[in-house]
Amino acid sequence: MRGPGEEGLDAARVAEVLVAGTPARRGSGYRVGDGCVLTAAHVVAEATSVRVRFDADRPGEWSAPARVVLSSVAADVALLELERVPADRTGVEPPRYAVVPDADVVLSFSAMGFPRFKLREDEDAPGRYRDSCHVTGTVSVLSNLREGTLELALAAPPADPEPHRSPWEGMSGAAVWCGGAVIGMVSAHHRADGLGRLAARRVERWYDSLTAAELERFRRGAGLPPRDALGIADGAAGRRPAGGLAGLPSDLPLRELAELVEALTAVPALRSGNGMGLVLDSISDRVAANSPRDPRLRMDVYGIVRTCLRYPGTLDQLLEAVRLLEGPSPEVDRVDGAAARLARYRG
Repeated sequence: MRGPGEEGLDAARVAEVLVAGTPARRGSGYRVGDGCVLTAAHVVAEATSVRVRFDADRPGEWSAPARVVLSSVAADVALLELERVPADRTGVEPPRYAVVPDADVVLSFSAMGFPRFKLREDEDAPGRYRDSCHVTGTVSVLSNLREGTLELALAAPPADPEPHRSPWEGMSGAAVWCGGAVIGMVSAHHRADGLGRLAARRVERWYDSLTAAELERFRRGAGLPPRDALGIADGAAGRRPAGGLAGLPSDLPLRELAELVEALTAVPALRSGNGMGLVLDSISDRVAANSPRDPRLRMDVYGIVRTCLRYPGTLDQLLEAVRLLEGPSPEVDRVDGAAARLARYRG
């Protein structure tokens, strides 16, 4: 476990929150002090009992009953107090909290929790269990401003077999990290946004919803600083997205698309067996439904890009999904360069 001065997501502090109640449920959380865990209020709503588990089925596994000492429906944040902590598990420092600017930038984030699609059934383990899920992606800062949440863009789960239950169920309460600081907490999956989007409550919005007494309890248990002491997350200058492609004509000549298509076909993630499928799953389903698919990668990419041109905004979604799936690389830089030049097309 990390000590004082070390920042960023620490897997040993990621909590699985097991809630008894009607119905029973589970969620995610993060240990923010020796005896406190941060999670979402709706995870522990109407709980009859709560147990928090760390490092499940690993050498360092431990768990403890917990009681809810703070719960705000308006902020969708809760603080759990562990009833007992092993002597060798003390010395936990609060994380750093920060805000992100309301600006036209793209920020990287990471989070770790226990979503429903990670259910496993292992012959060597007793029954079913839910594995951890470490997600990375980008924050769309200017989305969801009315709701007061951050829009997290990330790789979509490979399947959605239960139409009435989100595959992300159980991820609520996971701390969202940017630049070594907590900037929010996963709170919802809005089905209409697609499988590749989650919403996270912003840290700064907690101050608007919590009472002075609740903020003081939060300070003592979770190390939340006064609002005026919140800093900007490191790296929050981000990178500005390439010029938007939503305004391109739907009948753009193939020769104008050649550079972007060649750049996309060079991306290693798209050359794998299911890479393109993951990308299409995370953008508008109209593209997958109307693209003339082809087993030849170059022809397949041409068809998908041409289909995106018919639905404004989806080509930008496609490129963002590629960035998420591949991560920083020379190939992605080449894609961004081609997209920037294509954005300047004037016919």
